[in-house]
Parts: sequence; structure tokens; C-alpha cells
Amino acid sequence: MLTDFNFRVILEYMPLFLEGLKHTVFIAIIALVLALITGIIACACRISRFKILRYPVITYIEIIRSTPLLVQIYFFYFGLPTLGVSVPEIQTGIIALMLNSGAYIAEIIRAGIKSVDQGQIEAGLSSGLNYVQRMRFIILPQAFGVTIPPLLGQAIVLVKDTALLSLISVAELTRSGQTLTSERFMPTEAFLTVAFFYMCIYFGLKTLADWSQKKLIFREAY
Repeated sequence: MLTDFNFRVILEYMPLFLEGLKHTVFIAIIALVLALITGIIACACRISRFKILRYPVITYIEIIRSTPLLVQIYFFYFGLPTLGVSVPEIQTGIIALMLNSGAYIAEIIRAGIKSVDQGQIEAGLSSGLNYVQRMRFIILPQAFGVTIPPLLGQAIVLVKDTALLSLISVAELTRSGQTLTSERFMPTEAFLTVAFFYMCIYFGLKTLADWSQKKLIFREAY
């Protein structure tokens, strides 16, 4: 099956793939950190009692969830310059990934908060805890354990979504495969190598997610 597979070309282009892998990991980490911040803020506004905070965030979340990520990337890449805002490709990709994942993270965190038993919240209220104290001592510690696995799942999705940035000429991992294909016309070697690196990232994050499920999720005492 691999008799015609040219490993020599892969070794020749390995520095290009490693550079693309470095950019992919860098973009994913920056976008994920910013998405977490965006998601936490959006979640806080989403569950707020103030309509002026809640409704704009609901609109943002619904727009993001109802449109493809590729459309959002193109909107920022082609739309912002028409508004007089010039942003480099890599920053455009990070912004798009941040806003896209931030909307999903907001809903993940909100689901975690909603999963906390209402009786515990009422017990905290009857004990004289204010809103901030209830969030700190009762809600967030339990929500944290519940949301870790889906947040890591969203991180895996974000890493794979970085491949779409190759369409706006960001020099990430998939773009490295496209370069090899265009120069040597060896798509099998190019994209099997790209797939291998994505699988390494995936299984690394999946291992972390499995570990978190065993160690970090709050369980009822026996």
C-alpha cells in the first residue's frame, strides 16, 4: 500500500511541517485563552438580570451558532478592510476563532452553572451568602468539575478549526500540506503527514480530557 509513498520528500519538507505545527499550536493556544475570557464574560452577561447585558450577548451567541465558521472567517478577512480596519491574516484568524469558540464556551459554562442543584443555592441564600459568595463557594466549584471535559472537547474542535485559516493564507499546518502539494503534487504524502500531526494533538488533548474526567469531576461520596 505504501510502496509508492515518498518518505524522502516528507523528510525534506519536515521543517515546513514543524513550522506549520508551531503556528497551529500558537494560534490554538492564543485563541483558546481569549475564547475562555470571552466565554466567561458572555456567560456572566447571559445569566445577568439586566436586559441591556443579556440580549446583546444572546444575539451574539445565536449569530455565531447559526453561521459556519468559514463564513465568519471570510467576514473578518474581507469585511473588516472595507470598513477601514486592516488586520493581518493571523490576527484575523485568531479573532474569528476566539469569537466562534467563545460563544460555545459561554453556553458550556452556563450549562455547568445550571447543573448545580437549586437546593444548594437556596441553602447558601438562607445562610446569608450574597451573589458573589454563592458563585465562589457553591456554584463555580461544582460547575468547574462539570465543564472541564466539554471545554477540552471544545479545545479539540478549535485546534481542528485552525485548518480553515489556510484559506486566508495563514502559514499553519494545513497550509504546509498545500505548499507541498502545489510544489511537488504529492497530496497523499502531504495530507497524510498533516493528518498525523493533527492526530497527535487530538490524542494529547483527548488524554487530558479523559484524565480530567477521572480526577477533576466532582462525584458524590460513597
